Amino acid sequence: MKYSNLFTKTSKDVPHDADSVNAQLLTRAGFIHQEIAGVYSYLPLGLIVLRKIEAIIRNEMHSIGGQELLMPALTPKSVWEKTDRWDSFDALFRFKGMGDKEYALGATHEEIITPLANDYTFSYKDLPYSVFQIQNKFRNEPRAKSGLLRGREFSMKDLYSFHTTKEDLDDYYEIVLEAYLEIFKKLGFNSDITYVTYASGGAFSKFSHEFQAISDVGEDTIYCCDKCRVAINKEIIDAQKTCPKCDSSDLVEKKGIEIGNIFKLGTKFSDAFGLKYADKNDEIESVKMGCYGIGPSRIMGSLVEVYHDENGIIWPKSVTPFQVHLISIKGAEEEGNKLYEDLKKEGIEVFYDDRDERPGNKFNDADLIGIPVRLVISNRTLEKDGVEWKERTEKDAKDVKLDNLIAEIKKYYS
Repeated sequence: MKYSNLFTKTSKDVPHDADSVNAQLLTRAGFIHQEIAGVYSYLPLGLIVLRKIEAIIRNEMHSIGGQELLMPALTPKSVWEKTDRWDSFDALFRFKGMGDKEYALGATHEEIITPLANDYTFSYKDLPYSVFQIQNKFRNEPRAKSGLLRGREFSMKDLYSFHTTKEDLDDYYEIVLEAYLEIFKKLGFNSDITYVTYASGGAFSKFSHEFQAISDVGEDTIYCCDKCRVAINKEIIDAQKTCPKCDSSDLVEKKGIEIGNIFKLGTKFSDAFGLKYADKNDEIESVKMGCYGIGPSRIMGSLVEVYHDENGIIWPKSVTPFQVHLISIKGAEEEGNKLYEDLKKEGIEVFYDDRDERPGNKFNDADLIGIPVRLVISNRTLEKDGVEWKERTEKDAKDVKLDNLIAEIKKYYS
């Protein structure tokens, strides 16, 4: 993509109502645009990042047997009444349609997936299975804040699993837990900042699990065992004062951003909707369920909170909108255009700043946008038959020969 053709532009101005780093930088860099409090448009650069996050999540869900579907955002009052959540779920967006029929926008989808499963589950031979979707959710938060971390409309991957026995649910739960750790690793949340966090589990199990990324802006307080890389949420610390794995009492208090969670639902929703199956002896049993959530939009905001500096965003390689940010300096425009086309032919994702702007402005925008590799082509670099290569995380640049450039890029991203 050429910068001159980009729908959006960068801005030096910090939005007056941006109360977080992710909101400030993503807005200034032209990734998102706030429409109302807690509701954002994803602009071309932002949508590329969001889709890459979704692709990593989707691939891992497929690898553990998840089948993708898409459920409606518009849900009837009747299903929420079945679970007694029409009146008790404070964050539901409720409204009336034609004929005074009442609806809610989907805040979560247990009320839809459970009766849906009821139409296709009859025998133990139909189980187990798991299905997931990636879809926008709507919650009437009393105070939308922190940019993409707490919105009123946000994207969510929700996986639901269905089992004959608690043991089978337990086994699959562990499979999902490991898959989540792999997802976060691929997204760029390094193991040194990501903790599996024990949290309140509700009626069916002692614990559920959150996945927390350490950050000073995190809303959650967690107590971390750095030996085992697990933590305990502050809300259950009185019930579990030592590490659940090694029983150490040497726990360190830290702030975290919740980037995912998994729960064992048991029969709470299957009982509400009569989701049952016939076992091998033709005895009728309730289906056991689990649910597993990751918010791609929240991941996007969390990555910016964790990976940025005073100059802008620092995207991990796996979700960067482009692989290289190419800048041509006045006098080298023709060579810059040729290099841009050559890189595209090699399948390299390139963002080309071809604007008639001062070099300093181009460099500042490159830092703000945060693509991992900046390439500068100028009369000086052409005298050496090369380009200047600078990584976003490094202070110093180096010269790379044009003949070696494509190989260097592919090596960097291998």
